[in-house]
Amino acid sequence: MSVNPITRRPRSDASAHKPLQKGQQTKAAIVDAALGLATQIGLEGLSIGALAEVMQMSKSGVFAHFGSREELQISVVREYHARFEEEVFYPAINAPRGLPRLRMLFDNWMKRTSVEIDSGCIYISGAVEFDDRPGPVRDALASSVNTWLSAMRRAVEISIEEGHLAPDTDAAQMAFEIHALILALHYEARFLRSPDSASRAVRAFENIVTRFGSAPAPIARKTTKTPASARTQG
Repeated sequence: MSVNPITRRPRSDASAHKPLQKGQQTKAAIVDAALGLATQIGLEGLSIGALAEVMQMSKSGVFAHFGSREELQISVVREYHARFEEEVFYPAINAPRGLPRLRMLFDNWMKRTSVEIDSGCIYISGAVEFDDRPGPVRDALASSVNTWLSAMRRAVEISIEEGHLAPDTDAAQMAFEIHALILALHYEARFLRSPDSASRAVRAFENIVTRFGSAPAPIARKTTKTPASARTQG
């Protein structure tokens, strides 16, 4: 079974410089392979047997690192979220506060989305698989997505504080619309294979920024008409 793993990026925290023990290295390699599988067949498609085949390990050897299939799935969700933060969130922190940072968050999100057109998005596929299945895997997925959307909403709020967006901007609504257009991009590009989906998403984002950033139209002053009798006097 072949796997196209997602490119691993170095951790941004201090733990990235600490050497892993052999057991930790093996577990990290298993999670990496599991993430590659999950992007192709979904979280629900993961199995200890399939991973053992990919890793050329025994099933008991793979099982020993997780204890259950559910724990394996949760580990994959956490790894996906860590990589998402590394590629989308943390690079944008260096951008100036306000709209420049919000734009970079969106740009980074678009770049990751362009890669996932072929590999698939765990957030989206996982939502389809676990939306009506309560449990630890669904909770881990929902927590990861909510963490990211809260960061996006906070970026909108800072843009309002910096005066880059209208003071009456509904931050939750703007974040909702940005999220919605990314979901539409995945559908259009991955399922419908629309060639202009990325450019449409960029234009949609600019339309959102323009709409929420526009100053309210000035209220036209009512002019008092001079009575005809007054104009003829004097």
